[in-house]
Amino acid sequence: MEEEESTQNWYKGNLHAHSLWSDGDDFPEMIMDWYKRNDYEFAVLSDHNILAEVDKWITIGDNKGRQQAYEKYKMAFDSTWIQTRRDSLDRIEVKLKMLSEYRGLYEEADSFLIIKAEEITDYHDGKHIHVNATNIQELIPAQGGDNVSDILQNNIDAVNEQRERLGVPMIPHINHPNFYWSINAEDIKKLDGERFFEVYNGHPAVFNFGDETHPGMGEMWDDIQTAYLTNDKPMMYGLATDDSHRYHNMEVGLSNPGRGWVRVGADNLTANAIVEALERGDFYSSSGVELKSISNSNGKLAFTIDPEEGVEYKIQFIGTKKSDLGQPGVVFEEVSGTEASYHLKQDDLYVRAVIISNKIKENPFQEGETEMAWIQPITHP
Repeated sequence: MEEEESTQNWYKGNLHAHSLWSDGDDFPEMIMDWYKRNDYEFAVLSDHNILAEVDKWITIGDNKGRQQAYEKYKMAFDSTWIQTRRDSLDRIEVKLKMLSEYRGLYEEADSFLIIKAEEITDYHDGKHIHVNATNIQELIPAQGGDNVSDILQNNIDAVNEQRERLGVPMIPHINHPNFYWSINAEDIKKLDGERFFEVYNGHPAVFNFGDETHPGMGEMWDDIQTAYLTNDKPMMYGLATDDSHRYHNMEVGLSNPGRGWVRVGADNLTANAIVEALERGDFYSSSGVELKSISNSNGKLAFTIDPEEGVEYKIQFIGTKKSDLGQPGVVFEEVSGTEASYHLKQDDLYVRAVIISNKIKENPFQEGETEMAWIQPITHP
């Protein structure tokens, strides 16, 4: 955040989710209904290499997820809304609704917004290289490339080119680096024009906290941040997202909704305002912990947690010392309680904060996960 925040609205939203338009298991209308009913103010469907603006039919067949989805769909909508046909094997096919058809069912001014998005999905040597594009206007095919960094850069460039050409605020963000260990910090350090990555992703195959031989996303974030700031690149921000695919059974091991989100301090609930606020760093990321207030003024980062009764909170201020760039991401200060602040010292390159609660997360991406929040980094004004 660049200025002290006092009057903005704080909108809750998810920036990464999937539907039957790609590899999700529910209809887009049902997914938007879930997010709206669960007190989100904005949501996206970022399906793989497709935008919901073409004719697309899906076969129900013997797929249990699709069968469940279809039965629920029929209970929610009548035959005047649902379009069906039979294929050559006499199986039911259902026509998916385009965004332009269903958004009017859910969007409300200042209450709920659907932002157009795409997960640009590429691969290289068995690695999954995915870049989300938020507020995209036109489909961007996967751009390919010779290696991981090259592919990332090509897809990021394609998003930024569309933004410049159309004059519409939109952002690329790097999805789930630890998904099958596909993207590492060195890959991201080489990039230009990227300011966002997922510090938390609710998919159970992502390994947000790393393992014995791989760093977690927080460690990776500090490594990247240090390299960016010492090479005159802009700040890297960390997003929390669902990456939801499975909507019928809520359990560990499935990629369910409701696990990670951002709270964005924007002037109004429009796609442009949300994107612009994200770029200012006017947001925090969460897997459960909520804030009452947050401010950044004159190199001081301060916030107050909205506490739950009986829950304890550990707050860490993390950054890198200019005098010790070889040790990125050290804990400058650790406190317990519901409010904290940190004033940047002369030798601090930047500081960010993480809040770790002792509340076990309901329906976690892995057993034993506790609710957290990630406060975006600041540097000297």
